Amino acid sequence: MDILLDIVHSVDYGVLTYISEHWRGGLSDTVWKVFSLLGSYGAVWITLAVLLLFFRRTRRAGAAMLIALGVGFLLGNVFLKNLVMRPRPFVTHTDLTALLVPEDPWSFPSGHALSSFAAASALYFFHHKTGFLAFLLAAAIAFSRLYASVHYPTDVLTGAVIGVLCGIIAAWLTDRVTDQCHTLRLRKGKK
Repeated sequence: MDILLDIVHSVDYGVLTYISEHWRGGLSDTVWKVFSLLGSYGAVWITLAVLLLFFRRTRRAGAAMLIALGVGFLLGNVFLKNLVMRPRPFVTHTDLTALLVPEDPWSFPSGHALSSFAAASALYFFHHKTGFLAFLLAAAIAFSRLYASVHYPTDVLTGAVIGVLCGIIAAWLTDRVTDQCHTLRLRKGKK
């Protein structure tokens, strides 16, 4: 098991080193910082979800996104980060330089990836075309965390997987609850 962990750590570090040495610099730094900032505190996703609540056609998607974001925050940022307490890459590897100041000291899982993929998955459940575009933004936000050397690839991958699961569950629950509420309203109307 230790050998497997050593391999994972080596690959994690190798990917970050490659990005740092070959892709960083100039306008690219600014672009990826912007993507990372879009995902900070789930701001872009919360804003989108709230906007979707205002329209009947997109209300379920907005509600599902907010639920997915809430569950993801509790599971990832409150529980897992404090359970695992994995230091950020630039702390463990002093040759890596962080382009951003992270909100918390722990790396695993990536909260940006988790919230982005949770919101995109919930949106995709109801609106495939818009959800697909949301997945592209989620992927860009997740990559920006690697580019900035504030997360390892396994942090981002785990965050994305947990996020997708949160999004699917939240969308399914939202769909079922709203269907039940609609059925109850119809029954009351017949009496």
